[in-house]
Amino acid sequence: MLENAVNEFARLPGIGKKTALRLVLHLIKQSPEEVLQFSNAINRMRKELLFCTVCHNISDSSVCNICGNPSRKKETICVVETIRDVIALESTQQYNGLYHVLGGIISPLDGVGPDQLHIETLVQRIQKGGVEEVIFALSPNIQGDTTIYYIQKKIEPFSVKVTTIARGISFGGELEYADELTLGRSLQNRMPVEKYVSH
Repeated sequence: MLENAVNEFARLPGIGKKTALRLVLHLIKQSPEEVLQFSNAINRMRKELLFCTVCHNISDSSVCNICGNPSRKKETICVVETIRDVIALESTQQYNGLYHVLGGIISPLDGVGPDQLHIETLVQRIQKGGVEEVIFALSPNIQGDTTIYYIQKKIEPFSVKVTTIARGISFGGELEYADELTLGRSLQNRMPVEKYVSH
């Protein structure tokens, strides 16, 4: 029974056997009421949480809080891979538009094609009109670029502005440890020094 519980916890992303065992042993020390409360919270989450019918973000209703918020800029859509990316971008408090969660990126080696992602619903949103800019905030790698290229071709007929978030060397990063692609992007996305260096 203990081994079964450890195996179930170890199936969670980022949880190895040792961490799984630590979590199970922690739960064993808790009172039956606390363990029941924990399992009920997980059950409720799985039953009651939905995916937004507009952007595919996680939600507790058919339309998420972001899509349903009248103060958000409806003419801008930021395209991301996962719900985690929405959370990360929201935490910056620098963006006030809408999102579209693809559910991954095109990766033929992993068996992920365009049909397995939420690309068609994005095209439909743009087709309806009112969207002026699509911002791509996808992983800066070959799969991310392939996905951007594929979607860009799909939305080309609708004449919307297409941008991507700036890529390059992270602040505090050592130049010598940056890979060639990152370094190349940094050179391409260079900006005037007066905009970069604060006085």
